[in-house]
Amino acid sequence: MTEAAACPFIGRDDRKSAALADAEANPDPGFAPVVDFAFARDLMRSPAVVQGMQHEFFAEKDPNRVPVIFLDGEIHKKRRSQLARYFTPRAIKDRHRQVMDRTTAELMAQLRRSGRGQLDVMTLRLASDVAAEIVGLTASDASAMSERLRKLFRASGKARGNGLAARLGKIEHALRTLWFFNRDVKPAIRDRRKHDRDDVISFLVREGYSDQEILVECMTYATAGMITTREFIVMVAWQLFGSESLRRQFLEGDEDARFAILDEILRIDPVAAYLYRRADEDMVTSEGRQVKAGERFLIDIRKSNLDEAATGQCPLAIDPERSRREKMPGNWLSFGDGPHRCPGAQVALHETCVFIDALMRVPGIRLARAPDVGWIEEINGYELHGAWVECPAE
Repeated sequence: MTEAAACPFIGRDDRKSAALADAEANPDPGFAPVVDFAFARDLMRSPAVVQGMQHEFFAEKDPNRVPVIFLDGEIHKKRRSQLARYFTPRAIKDRHRQVMDRTTAELMAQLRRSGRGQLDVMTLRLASDVAAEIVGLTASDASAMSERLRKLFRASGKARGNGLAARLGKIEHALRTLWFFNRDVKPAIRDRRKHDRDDVISFLVREGYSDQEILVECMTYATAGMITTREFIVMVAWQLFGSESLRRQFLEGDEDARFAILDEILRIDPVAAYLYRRADEDMVTSEGRQVKAGERFLIDIRKSNLDEAATGQCPLAIDPERSRREKMPGNWLSFGDGPHRCPGAQVALHETCVFIDALMRVPGIRLARAPDVGWIEEINGYELHGAWVECPAE
């Protein structure tokens, strides 16, 4: 079989964020870069390897008061198991799917009435509503909270760097964080202290967390469950608007086919670029590589997801058959792997699927303006703003 016959995508590069990532990504120093898919996966799955980011900052703190994302070992396993019920397939079907359908229907109705909509605003509203249901941020107006979070995230961008503008940005970020706490987090805490519910804030209240500690957890979930999901949904829309073939495959396929498309888009354009890991003990990888305790690694998700030893030929192209053909997990490393794999992965995929399916079925829908691509230094990931869609107004 010739190379052309084996791969119909020779020379094609479907990535939309690669150039910016190459120019703007700024990994922490002192970590050995990992671009080999198998080695990266071994590191993430090994019990001898722990989180590498902000390890020193949390080392002296009470582990019972540290956000779960920064924990390791038995305490991490226990906390993950306590929170896992909010992310199960059953929870998605019985609870979260109702929120996804309701908010998406509302957003599509607004779009059809006005004839245009800004994708990053629409998708943040969806991501906020779903995350709010899981976390318990439901004691305030959902649309207003989404707007507050949008302004908070934008203020975070202004706070980067040095100089007067950055100092003013830090002040704005602090004020908007306080506004989010007073208008959204605090009312939810008060409500959960009176009425215990099945959500994260109720769990934290039962565990005796302080208001400040609950705010930190809410901010963590806001970053993981709202920002990254919003960027991913906009990226998927951008890709499908640019390929009629891919759009048709998505609309005509079953859920497995749709998820395969989403996984491929996320493989070549993962929202976050890096994960940090530190070897706590000596270990040997599945391929016999020796790792010594104390070694620190920077797992380059973008490059590991393009490792041809795992992906096969033409790794820069979107190929929905790839994971099935290569017998690899569809998500690759975009949601992480091992004990710290993103617990909300299936939630993010389902809400993306619901929104994109509804959007692409709006009569006459088109992408009127492609998004501006920016960089979020805090997560070393891209952000997509200013994309507008239009359709005939009803």
